[in-house]
Amino acid sequence: MAVSTTARLHFGFLDPSGRSAQPFGSFGLSLDQPATSLTLRRADQFEASGPEAERAIRYLKTIAESCGVGRAYRIDLAEAIPSHAGLGSGTQLSLAVGTAFAAAEGLALSPLDIAARLGRGARSGIGIATFEAGGAVLDSGPCADALPQLLVRVPFPEAWRVLLIFDPDTKGLDGAEEIEAFETLPAFPEAARADLEARVVNRALPALTDGDFEGFCAEVGHLQRVMGAYFAPLQGGGPYTSPRVADVLDSLQANGVSGLGQSSWGPTGFAFAPSEDAGLRLLATARDRDQAGALRFTLARGRNQGAEIAPD
Repeated sequence: MAVSTTARLHFGFLDPSGRSAQPFGSFGLSLDQPATSLTLRRADQFEASGPEAERAIRYLKTIAESCGVGRAYRIDLAEAIPSHAGLGSGTQLSLAVGTAFAAAEGLALSPLDIAARLGRGARSGIGIATFEAGGAVLDSGPCADALPQLLVRVPFPEAWRVLLIFDPDTKGLDGAEEIEAFETLPAFPEAARADLEARVVNRALPALTDGDFEGFCAEVGHLQRVMGAYFAPLQGGGPYTSPRVADVLDSLQANGVSGLGQSSWGPTGFAFAPSEDAGLRLLATARDRDQAGALRFTLARGRNQGAEIAPD
């Protein structure tokens, strides 16, 4: 079986502390790149090759054991979303591995089933929803010991572009560090949570449907400012993990770009453009700002479909 899936942006939580009656609740977007692509074949023993091979084989063994399957498989990874970059690499890899395994074994496992078996999606359901259908998505947050459920999915306008800003030398929080970080943060005010929910539901998502670029950017920018201020104590006192990415984003903002920010814990930054031409200009401006040449940039699109699954 062959599975290909792509990265996602995480714009922020409605309740970033996770301590309210409606904890977390995530807003994010599926991208067309970077991608994770793999093939799964029967083998004499469990094996894996390519980027993220060690993590992939761990997921494969875990899901095989959870399903009571003793047959072995080999995974070959052609490419993988960068890890610890704020792009949801772990969830996409786990779902790709689990989906390929389920298809090979003839098992009816949904992305939610696979995520539960592999310990993914405990706080955010963005990666699960984008794996399944792509688009811009809002999830419920976890409730009653269940993983977050998809509440709303809206297609991302085809003409719009997303500038991605990568810092290969910086890593965002993950795993045990991430869990510890959430435990140290204060409760998030209920009034602030309700305000963010209203802005996402009543403004940001309708702006996507209406093709209102400025309206969408204003709401994502507001959500990012709230998240940046809340998580600043864990990010060196500022809204962004990488000082180099921060410098580029601050420069773009000073030049009138409102729809920008950091995905999840970063360090990956993003900025929206209303067209391909505008995106190329944004890309050139960002590259000029990075005088040291330490960053990487790419111009991505939103992705309005889920993962691709096919026989190898």
